[in-house]
Amino acid sequence: MKIPQPLLRRALPLCLGLFAAIPAFAQDSKLLAKANTMADKLEPKVIEWRRDFHQYPELGNRETKTAEKIAAHLRKLGMEVQTGVAHTGVVGILKGGKPGPVVALRADIDGLPVTERVDLPFASKERSTYNGQEVGVMHACGHDTHIAMLMGAAEILAGMKNDLKGTVKFIFQPAEEGSPIGEEGGAALMVKEGVLDKGPKPEVIFGLHINSQTEVGIIKYTPGGTMASADIFRIKVKGKQSHGAYPWSGIDPIVVSAQIINGLQTIISRQTQLPEGAAVITVGSIHGGVRNNIIPEEVLMEGTIRALDVEMQKKLHEKINLTATKIAESSGAVAEVEIIPQTPVTYNDPTLTERMLPTLHTVAGRDKVVLAKAVTGAEDFAFYQEKIPGLFLFVGGMSKGKKPEEVAPHHTPDFFIDESGLKLGVKTLTSLTLNYMEGKGKK
Repeated sequence: MKIPQPLLRRALPLCLGLFAAIPAFAQDSKLLAKANTMADKLEPKVIEWRRDFHQYPELGNRETKTAEKIAAHLRKLGMEVQTGVAHTGVVGILKGGKPGPVVALRADIDGLPVTERVDLPFASKERSTYNGQEVGVMHACGHDTHIAMLMGAAEILAGMKNDLKGTVKFIFQPAEEGSPIGEEGGAALMVKEGVLDKGPKPEVIFGLHINSQTEVGIIKYTPGGTMASADIFRIKVKGKQSHGAYPWSGIDPIVVSAQIINGLQTIISRQTQLPEGAAVITVGSIHGGVRNNIIPEEVLMEGTIRALDVEMQKKLHEKINLTATKIAESSGAVAEVEIIPQTPVTYNDPTLTERMLPTLHTVAGRDKVVLAKAVTGAEDFAFYQEKIPGLFLFVGGMSKGKKPEEVAPHHTPDFFIDESGLKLGVKTLTSLTLNYMEGKGKK
């Protein structure tokens, strides 16, 4: 029987609360205390790394200098380092002194084509070319903090190498925000090139994302679907060109396109079981015609599809094709529908989430660990989770006392992160790794 997501979200806090009282994974208090002390001491260095990456961001598949800095750091820690993975990705392998599982930790490393407006001494002034246009470049989604936090976790875990009960694979991934037109990249390419299969094969993967609208000190988690799938759709509506004064002599693809757009919205409002999870169909661009008195021959529209459930995702694809083609047919036009899968549902393995919840409580405090609702944003961490169990979390980067509506969201020129939130990210990554290893060793 399939349990609806809302019911799952209501029931899980009770279940997880019971399991939290009896941790499924033992916690080595001495190692954790050592890791936390090291994180406290390392905080200034983590912030320094973050500021350097923030000042000199690079776009997806072009993160050459960023990758060089990461690789140099991992080599300094004595790790086996692989470079050039999925173009500019870096992988570090830390083999512990004791046998145990392989745990993967991931951070994304690319910036965005955004011109920074924040008044910071380390604000980005970088310029680059994106799909043929000159653009500013900014870490407007916090990937600079992700790099710094994972570098901090790497230094801490390398410092206790002899006590590690297993192996850690550090994955610094390029192009999470998407590759330039015509290029592969991101998590999909890393998986394709064997990051989870070559060398030590991880059995779980952990990742986190800073959030500018979540208060510093808070960790948010969602069992099951936590972020939506994201697919592109393109609909080309072919009509019959005619003079704008005599529309009856042609077939107007603009009018047909307007009807299709309205029809697409009824897929969500009338044909989708929204209590099972959110879904979105958005038309983001539409192009047709060159002159005010000419009805064009065709119109092209593009948009995005979001779903939090694989079955719902499939149904949306089918409904879009059916709606567009039949509406066009009813007017004598033809609609050609193309759906391009991009990112799967980011799915937190419920069993892994349950097992690691006591770790989150220990790191942040029980009252600071929040069961959050799923969101319709997308994250290519999902490609790793299709292969192995994974847990993807959000950590706070908003200054205390601020309200979410007062601060700039991600992907904007005014995006800002309170650096006091980075230490919790470092501690979370190290604690998840240590407790997972400890638990597997005693299981």
